[in-house]
Amino acid sequence: MRRPIILFAVIGVLLLAAIGTTLWRYDDAAPAPDLVAGPLAVPPFPPRIASGEAYEQCLAALTDDPDSARLLADTWAADGGGDGAAHCQGLALIATGRPDQGAERLEQLASSSLAPDMAKAIVFAQAAQARLMAKQPAKARADTTEALKLAPDDTEILIQHAETADALEDWKAAIDDLTLVLGADPHRTDALVLRAADWRRAGHLDLAVRDADRALGIDPDNAEALLERGIERQRLGDTSGARADWQRARGLDPNSTTADLADQNLALLDAGPNQR
Repeated sequence: MRRPIILFAVIGVLLLAAIGTTLWRYDDAAPAPDLVAGPLAVPPFPPRIASGEAYEQCLAALTDDPDSARLLADTWAADGGGDGAAHCQGLALIATGRPDQGAERLEQLASSSLAPDMAKAIVFAQAAQARLMAKQPAKARADTTEALKLAPDDTEILIQHAETADALEDWKAAIDDLTLVLGADPHRTDALVLRAADWRRAGHLDLAVRDADRALGIDPDNAEALLERGIERQRLGDTSGARADWQRARGLDPNSTTADLADQNLALLDAGPNQR
């Protein structure tokens, strides 16, 4: 089973808001990454950077009352709270709208902690997400690189490393990372969809379609794969195929971000080339 992603839900929601929801549109003029950043889910699973009741209380406060979590973490840190206090401080800074400061705190913690390597890798990965929120992709890439030094075979961190390459528009580096992921698990549909998008951005539509088709062969109801293949089909001149993919993507979960983006693409398709 896939290990749950390593960041808190509050970070994921803020990241989604920061990136926005229009980047999948098939006629994007700028070469910016067009991946959908979904919520990045749940508190970190073991190994943890710390333990104890105060740590758990501080983490629990992050989602419902991040200002209180920050006050708790600051007080705890002043009383010698160690790694647990520093971790909660960094996450609370992110949750209260200071992702650059939070990332710096997490980077300091991951660099100095005596915790197991995997726990430190997770903290570097959290710092990377904060750097992306702060629109600092080069620093995010550096953080995921440090995380991979500590956990070189971790597929979740490899995927995040690929996403930081996307933020830097380094499609080849992203493809290389995702190829490693798929070598370890050929059935990772998320990695196939991400790599399909990178092949497309790099100008290799044949390889992009191949990966999207592979993802849909594994999971025919994968809305993100349908969204991506629709973009590829449109660029190959197959407007009826693109329309079918986007309509199906929209129908699978009408209230999702993916459905909204499929709607945008369908509207652009209906408008015709002179209105895009």
